[in-house]
Amino acid sequence: MAEQERPPEGDGTSEPAPPAANATRRGVLKAGLIAGAAVGVGGWQSAAAEPAARTARPAARLTTAHLRAPGSMPYPDRPMGTDTIPQIDHIVVLMMENHSYDNKLGMLNRPGADGFGIGKDGKPTATNPYPNGDLQHAFRMPTTCQNNKPSQAWIASHQQYANGRNDGFVKSPSGPVAMGYWQWADQPFYYSMARLFPIADRYFCSVLGQTFPNRRYLISATSLGMVNDGVPDPSQYPKNGTIFDRLDKAKVSWKDYYSTLSTTELYPKLFLANVGTKVVTLDHFFTDAANGKLPSFSLVDPNFETSSEEDPQNIVVGEHFAAKVINAVMSGPKWRSTLLIWTYDEHGGYYDHVPPPAAIAPDDIKPEAPADQQFGGFTRYGFRVPCAIISPWARANYVSHMVFDHTSICALVEAKWNLPAMTHRDANANTMLDMLDFSAPAFAKPPKLAEPLLTQHPFKSQRCDVTGPGTIPPPGSVTPAAGG
Repeated sequence: MAEQERPPEGDGTSEPAPPAANATRRGVLKAGLIAGAAVGVGGWQSAAAEPAARTARPAARLTTAHLRAPGSMPYPDRPMGTDTIPQIDHIVVLMMENHSYDNKLGMLNRPGADGFGIGKDGKPTATNPYPNGDLQHAFRMPTTCQNNKPSQAWIASHQQYANGRNDGFVKSPSGPVAMGYWQWADQPFYYSMARLFPIADRYFCSVLGQTFPNRRYLISATSLGMVNDGVPDPSQYPKNGTIFDRLDKAKVSWKDYYSTLSTTELYPKLFLANVGTKVVTLDHFFTDAANGKLPSFSLVDPNFETSSEEDPQNIVVGEHFAAKVINAVMSGPKWRSTLLIWTYDEHGGYYDHVPPPAAIAPDDIKPEAPADQQFGGFTRYGFRVPCAIISPWARANYVSHMVFDHTSICALVEAKWNLPAMTHRDANANTMLDMLDFSAPAFAKPPKLAEPLLTQHPFKSQRCDVTGPGTIPPPGSVTPAAGG
C-alpha cells in the first residue's frame, strides 16, 4: 500500500491515491464483500455473465501461435487430476508482503546468486540518482523498523523501472528509503534458510503494481485489469475460474489459512462460498500441520496488520511468523511429502537492480488506468522478490536462474495434478521443478535453522518500535553531484 503519489516527471498525469493504511485495506475488502453478498455468491461458473465491456476489449499485443492456450492441460494425454509428482502430497504457499530481492537477500553472498555488487569497502555499489544529480548509495537500514512510505503503485513502479534502467527509485515517491536493505544480522532465520535451501534469483512478481493485483495473479493468473489496491468489483470473476476452482473440479483438497484478511477476498464470491470450510483461521494451520492433516494445497496468509512485513511494520515480527510456519511444516509428521514455497507478493517500492523482463499478457484485458498510463499493459513482469523452496526434495546447493512469477506457482500446481491452465500466463510459465531433485531427499532430516531475531533479542529488536526507524538516508550515504 502507499500514500498518494506524484506522477513521473513530465508525465502530466496522476492516478487515484491507493489506500494509505492496513485499516483502509481491511475496509476496502470489507466493502467488496458486502457488495458481493448483495449480488449473491454464485461461483466461477457464472463468469459468463460478466459485462461485455470487460471481456470484449481489444486484444493485447500477444502472439498466441506458439503458446499453450488457456484450458489446455500440462499432460493432455492423461486425465485431469492425475498426480504426476507422487513424492509430494502437500504444497504450501507462504506469501509475505512488499520487499524486493535486493532489499531482503541482496547481501546473501551465496555463490551463483545475483545480489548486490560489492565494492572494496564491503558495501554495495548500487546507486540511484536524485533529480539534482546527487547519488543515493544503497545502505543498510538503520533499524528493522519501517515508516518511510515507499511506493509500489502502478505509476511509481514504472517510474522506478525507467524503461529498463532501474534508476528511478529515488526520483519516485519512494525517495531514498528505496535504497535501503537488510542483511544477515537483521534477519538470521531468513538468511540461514536461503543459504541451505534452493532460491530463485529470477523470480519476479507478476505485475508492476501493488499487492491486490499481484495476489490475484497468484490465484487466477490474471488481475482482470487491476493495477492498484482498490475495492474488488463483486461481479468480477475470472472466466476460467481460480486455481481453487480448478482444484475443486479435480477433487483436490485445499485451504486458505488467514488471520485478518484472506487472499480469496480479492474475489468476494470465492471467499463467501468457502469461508468457514476451506477458508479458515490461521490457528487451524498449526493444528493441521502438527496432526499431519494439511490439505493437498495450502495458502498461508500472514496477519496483514502486524506480521506481513509491509511498511510500517517491524520486519522482525514477519520473520518470526514465517519461521513459525516453516518450522511447523519441517517438524510435522508429513515433512517427507511436503513442499513449501516462501515468497513476497511485490517489491514494496524497494530497489532491485535486475530490470523485469517482458512477459506474456494473460488475456486481452487492459489495465484499469487512463490511456496515457497503460505502460504496455500486462506485458512485463514486476520487480524481483525473494523466493525459496523448503522441502526434503529441494535441490541442495542450488540457485535457479529460470524466470518465474506468481503464475509459476499456479503452473506447478497444475503440473502436479494435471489441471487446465487459466490464462496464457500460467499456461506458459516455468513450473519451478528445476528446484527439486526426486532422485533422493537431500533434506530428509530437516536442517536446524537460525532462530529469528525476535526470538534471539526480543527487547532489542523491538526497541525501534518506540524510538523510530532511524535517520533515512543515513549520514554519508549520498554523493553530491559533480560541481554541487
